[in-house]
Amino acid sequence: MILMPSNNSSAEVHYLAGRFPNRIGWLIGPTARNKSKLRPWIHYALDNDAFSAWSKGTEWSESEWVAMLNWAKLNAQKPKWAIVPDVVADKQKTLENWKRYSGYLKSYKWPLAFAVQDGMTPDDVPSDANVVFVGGSTAWKWSTAAMWSKYFKRVHVGRVNSVSKLWYCQDLGIESVDGTGWFRDPSDESKFPAVLDWLSGLRYNQNQMSFEME
Repeated sequence: MILMPSNNSSAEVHYLAGRFPNRIGWLIGPTARNKSKLRPWIHYALDNDAFSAWSKGTEWSESEWVAMLNWAKLNAQKPKWAIVPDVVADKQKTLENWKRYSGYLKSYKWPLAFAVQDGMTPDDVPSDANVVFVGGSTAWKWSTAAMWSKYFKRVHVGRVNSVSKLWYCQDLGIESVDGTGWFRDPSDESKFPAVLDWLSGLRYNQNQMSFEME
């Protein structure tokens, strides 16, 4: 499983990517593209910043999203996938957005990710989606993660910020996860060892290491 710290290019991330090939990546959103320099040793995928805008109560920017797509298109290193704009916890509007934007995004010739939202079932996932991105509200996300991994081969889970959830997703066979909580606060010295232990395959009392930031 690949852990993709969101919009984070710290020295710790580069170190882990070098020590554990194909286990560390980046989830890059529109607001982070200008400070993100792609590296061949780090996988990446393209976010759309819908959750960020929703959590801050700001309007989502279509123009910034398109600018990010064009930025990525100019790079030789291509993303593992790009997520079609979604609307957090809104099933109907997310389905409408797929109809509105998926055709346009297909022109970039990257795998497309569909963000499932509260109330969706496997039947709601478009047949031309390559990756299922498990989003939605926190409670709904964790109550349905196992279902998505059962029905779909390529699944990404958003906002995974605890060791117990890393192991849970890995045990489900999830392809990748993202999270902002792992390297955000340098003063919290517990986070880097926790990721290192997980990457090394070391399990311990997971209840002692949980710093969910959802």
